Amino acid sequence: MDLFDYMRTNTMKQEAPLASRLRPRTLDEVVGQQDIIGKDKLLYRAILADKLSSLIFYGPPGTGKTTLAKVIANTTSAEFTQINATVAGKKDMEDVVKAAKDSRGMYGKKTILFVDEIHRFNKGQQDYLLPFVEDGTLILIGATTENPYFEVNSALISRSVIFELKPLQKEDICVLIDRAICDKERGMGSYDAVIDEDAKNFLADVAGGDARAALNAVELGVLTTQRSADGKIHITLDVASECIQKRVVRYDKTGDNHYDTISAFIKSMRGSDPDAAVYYLARMLYAGESVTFIARRIMICASEDVGNADPQALSVAVAAAQAVERVGMPEAQIILSQAVLYVATAPKSNAAVNAISQATEAVRTSRATVPVHLQDAHYKGAAKLGHGVGYEYAHDCPKHFSRQQYLPDELKGQVFYHPSDNGYEKQIREYMRWLREEDG
Repeated sequence: MDLFDYMRTNTMKQEAPLASRLRPRTLDEVVGQQDIIGKDKLLYRAILADKLSSLIFYGPPGTGKTTLAKVIANTTSAEFTQINATVAGKKDMEDVVKAAKDSRGMYGKKTILFVDEIHRFNKGQQDYLLPFVEDGTLILIGATTENPYFEVNSALISRSVIFELKPLQKEDICVLIDRAICDKERGMGSYDAVIDEDAKNFLADVAGGDARAALNAVELGVLTTQRSADGKIHITLDVASECIQKRVVRYDKTGDNHYDTISAFIKSMRGSDPDAAVYYLARMLYAGESVTFIARRIMICASEDVGNADPQALSVAVAAAQAVERVGMPEAQIILSQAVLYVATAPKSNAAVNAISQATEAVRTSRATVPVHLQDAHYKGAAKLGHGVGYEYAHDCPKHFSRQQYLPDELKGQVFYHPSDNGYEKQIREYMRWLREEDG
């Protein structure tokens, strides 16, 4: 490196975005992802021991994939090389492989190759790396926002350990914001800025687990806000809202607004108002509410308020819950919208709620026993006790229906399920009436 390269590198470090400057240099500086980087976890131990195999980090933007690669670069004794799959070509990879062979041959040093956005490599580019990963010339670390099982060659997958990084928790992002405000060496500490607690919580909420988004907003706020009379730069809620280009919605996930909004959301679906239901869905999503929490509420409503009036509603809600886990935001909002509109416009019945409530009360207040003819006759000695005697196999009867008594004697004649007149449940009611006709 000549003098000009040295000066250019130093200038780039000083002028790099806050999120880049604040990247942890050691394992102890890493915030979040404790399920994979905690002190008792495999990855933590492997990095400290400098005994890494090939890795693939998979997760949404701003969750620390590149950060972990940089920590490894600062920790390992191996040569560390980084390329970005969006711009790197075969010539770049050939140069890396040649340097790795030279390093191994002359100095006995391993080479770690970090490929950012590895899913952008085509099959041929990924295949090129395979033999060098296989023979140990390269230790590959790939980072991807896409599911590696779909986007990375199965041969590379089989030779790598995959770590899935989750969106950072609100508490983690609050720690990073405090670090950004106070750190005088790499953060904004020299600007003498302070951030209000509600502004910090707002940024941590709307960042949606993306640390980079929160730190970019902090940096913009500090650099563009005039000093107050006390000489300090105050990052208020209004400033934070402007810097992240998102209007403040009064919605505290642990406060009244949270409970009021989710209550209105459920009542709108129950009340068959799709417009109100999708409005409250949008309000929750805009405020950063968890998509898995919303999906759970839709599933409950599909069973509690729709039930057998449209049995398909629960299937739609469950499918939506699974889909949002796999897809993530922002596309998950479309899936949730579809499920909400289906449940809101479906015919309604709470007969399932009433049935289980009344049956539970009967269980609580009575000491009923299973009728002898319904008891199991297969276990040892049961037949000698008369268990199962007199049981009628329903499929041998007309309409595949037996009039035998199924409830305990103490509850004979009790009716717990009263199908409504709505939707498919009306057919259920008519079917049960047909089964029980006197001439059946």
